[in-house]
Amino acid sequence: MDRPPDIPVLVIFGSTASGKTALAERLFADGGPFAGRIGLVSADSMQVYRGMDIGTAKPDASLLRRLPHELIDVRDVTEQFSVADFVSLADAACARIHAGGRVPLILGGTGFYIRNFLYGLPATPPSDPDTRAKLQDRLAREGAAALYRELAAKDPRRASEVHPNDGYRITRALEVCETSGTTFGSFALPSTYRPGYRFLVLVLTRERGDLYGRIDRRVEAMFSEGLAEEVSALVAAGYGPEDPGMRAIGYREFFEGPALNPDTRAVRERVAADTKRYAKRQETYVRSLPGVVCVPAEALGTVSWLVADFLPPPRGT
Repeated sequence: MDRPPDIPVLVIFGSTASGKTALAERLFADGGPFAGRIGLVSADSMQVYRGMDIGTAKPDASLLRRLPHELIDVRDVTEQFSVADFVSLADAACARIHAGGRVPLILGGTGFYIRNFLYGLPATPPSDPDTRAKLQDRLAREGAAALYRELAAKDPRRASEVHPNDGYRITRALEVCETSGTTFGSFALPSTYRPGYRFLVLVLTRERGDLYGRIDRRVEAMFSEGLAEEVSALVAAGYGPEDPGMRAIGYREFFEGPALNPDTRAVRERVAADTKRYAKRQETYVRSLPGVVCVPAEALGTVSWLVADFLPPPRGT
């Protein structure tokens, strides 16, 4: 029996504030040259959380009506959303979109998610209930900072990839160390794209100074739009710094102290600084993958040409 044809998947990656959403709106929303041709799947690790809108730069309601996004608002702030969750849900979304006669578009800035979607998950050991329970007990007694220091000593590479307050990923990495006798990073990703898909991966680029200026303006706009009030409302609803969603940049900076920080100017400066550091890492993460096409973010004509060349003819033509 012949194997079903590969699903074409367009991937557009860009660092924070690079202009991904604006580009998607111009090309794929109603009135754009490719309107109705794609189905958009968000690859943003924090836009999955309900109630976290301003700090995650979530598309507004108007754009979501004109260009629906899958994998937005699919988790409560208290719930983990792992890379395995993303790959599983993105696979299902791509299958639905393809079955409906459109091409899936993976759009986002979480390079770790996109990389694992392209290549598949590394073959890390399965979770060991006893080891995980012991680490969870230590996390409750000793705190994330203590376990993070241990991870930094045992697996510096993995420690550099996770936030010091991210108890879930810290304990998982330590669990891998303890059960396998080696580090998390030793379980390498596959070196070829996953079967069943045909990918075009575009990486939007911007000059560093331009990108940092856009980040500064975005952070100012977030605070003008009510980011501090959004965080206060989440705290009033019972969420706190230990919850997975609240570890996102734009939220965690409000908790860098014994209580919710009322000094919004100081918080604003930390949000901008953390965002720039993150953007710098984003720039190098996916661009290092083989086969990606780097395109200046303002080169709309080039992106349009590449997309047009990749998309198959509409069904029925």
